[in-house]
Amino acid sequence: MGLGARVGMAATQAQALIPGLIVRDADPTGDAAALDRLAVWALRRYAPVCQADGDGLAIDATGAAHLKGGEAAMLADLRTRLCGAGIEADAAIGPTYGSAHAVVRFRRDMRIIDPDTVDAAVGPLPLAALRLPPDLIVSLKRMGFERVADVAHRPRAPLLHRFGPDLGRRLDQAYGRTDEPLLPVSAPEVPAVTRTFAEPIGAPETLARYVGGLVHELCAVLETGGLGARRLDWTCVRVDNRIEAVRVGLARPVRDAARLTRLLTDRIETIDPGFGIERMTLAAISAEPLDWRPVGSTLGEATPPDLSDLVDVLANRIGPGRLYRLMPVESDVPERSTQRVSPLAAVPALDWSPDWPRPARLFRQPEPVETLALLPDNPPSHFTWRGVRRRVVRADGPERIFGEWRRRDAEVWAVRDYFQVEDEAGRRFWLFRAGDGEDGRTGAQAWFIHGLFG
Repeated sequence: MGLGARVGMAATQAQALIPGLIVRDADPTGDAAALDRLAVWALRRYAPVCQADGDGLAIDATGAAHLKGGEAAMLADLRTRLCGAGIEADAAIGPTYGSAHAVVRFRRDMRIIDPDTVDAAVGPLPLAALRLPPDLIVSLKRMGFERVADVAHRPRAPLLHRFGPDLGRRLDQAYGRTDEPLLPVSAPEVPAVTRTFAEPIGAPETLARYVGGLVHELCAVLETGGLGARRLDWTCVRVDNRIEAVRVGLARPVRDAARLTRLLTDRIETIDPGFGIERMTLAAISAEPLDWRPVGSTLGEATPPDLSDLVDVLANRIGPGRLYRLMPVESDVPERSTQRVSPLAAVPALDWSPDWPRPARLFRQPEPVETLALLPDNPPSHFTWRGVRRRVVRADGPERIFGEWRRRDAEVWAVRDYFQVEDEAGRRFWLFRAGDGEDGRTGAQAWFIHGLFG
């Protein structure tokens, strides 16, 4: 560090260099146990394969990132939650564990590595990024090698003869030329069933048959505890020790074997069996008490449709973050009057007011338009939006909406006057003027389009 302290320095020497340095006894056993607990947390929340690795976590998000809205969304959620828990952490996602490990520790300008840019991401980094033994790094530096790029594209035979196999192995792992199997952490309390095969399997129909059997076994385990699965992890260990994993989520606790089997077999094409799968595990990584509800009524009322099966199929195909319902929020400001909720969330008593209709399509951000209108309360006679001039033939308004002063001081005087306008082609638009048309404190008197009717 900048004050002169370094790893391995005596504590008294470090205290002499840094006045007020706080010294605590190391607890490697406790640190390792805490890291294992953090890996179990990541296992439950992010991906089926998580491994504690020295001073960090290795997470194989293949087949699971889509459940968090993609790799970027998953990365942001991970960092936000760790920060909220008081853990200072950094994270990166790459096509290989070696490349992600190197970038997260030695670069600050990159957090997501594309498969085609591994060389550009890792090449400029120091040799320590390859996780080489310290004595090997010293030997390489004596020969003039400083960066990964200095050795990455040199002939392999001379390097192997002079420096041994570690350098080539780490290069191949970082560049994805060889696999680097992870040893996933396991949570003992998680309901799980496992099957080991005397001969490796790989045909899709064989995988479907055996996972169906595992589902029935897991449902029997869940039944003994009165539980239903909310998240399933299907992990397949190949003969080369690489793990192929599938994670599916469910909107409600489920113990229906046919339904769970269908969700898992829909994802079989994401599994690469390689030279064969020798062990298969199915775990209910998240399970909740199953609340059985009557499917019929003795009084003849219609049974409400159960949409959870459809929600599960769509959510596991496109990601649960892309499947939602809009619910009303108590706010007069249009962009704040809705929120995204789960498709199966309970319907609140609050509803939108029918006094003033709202457009079928509301823009995420209002877009500026050029208009001509008489102040203070007249609608525009025409407006230009996205390069097209439109003449207004009918209009209704204004509907005045005030700023929410409790949120911030800038909205104490803020006003918007909304108009529903129709052009010559019969298209209807939702325009507003920022300000009341008289007092400059209420807004800049600029015009915007906020939505489309129909």
